[in-house]
Amino acid sequence: MKIILRQDVENLGNIGEIVVVKPGYARNYLIPNQLAYVATNGAIRALESEKQQYEVRKAKARQHAEVVAAQLADLQITVSMQVGEEGRLFGSVTAPMIAQELELRGFAVDKRNIIIEEPIKTLGIFEVKVKLHSDLVAPLKVWVIGQE
Repeated sequence: MKIILRQDVENLGNIGEIVVVKPGYARNYLIPNQLAYVATNGAIRALESEKQQYEVRKAKARQHAEVVAAQLADLQITVSMQVGEEGRLFGSVTAPMIAQELELRGFAVDKRNIIIEEPIKTLGIFEVKVKLHSDLVAPLKVWVIGQE
């Protein structure tokens, strides 16, 4: 079944592309979630205006993400954890903990957008990445200290 994507769909395509998918995937997921249209002449015309609006929204979101990235580059957050022997933590620092600290400082960041490459299980200073836009990742310094 030929469809036209209304939004970027991971592992399928970008907005405005005409792709061929299985009919069930289109009928049960893409079309009900307004991610795609059936490829007809009228749908192609409707998509043109939506594509222009999408580009404007995407540019605004990118500008906002750049401002937030500049603010996050200067920000350092502190997470206090219980410490065992030799400076090892009970558990590890997780993305929801970092998201909560960011929220306390006025940044609304989804925990799924915080990228911790290696588990943080010791005291020290670590750098994590925060995905703010589809192609913009900001570094964030996290200080892990022991609880008193």
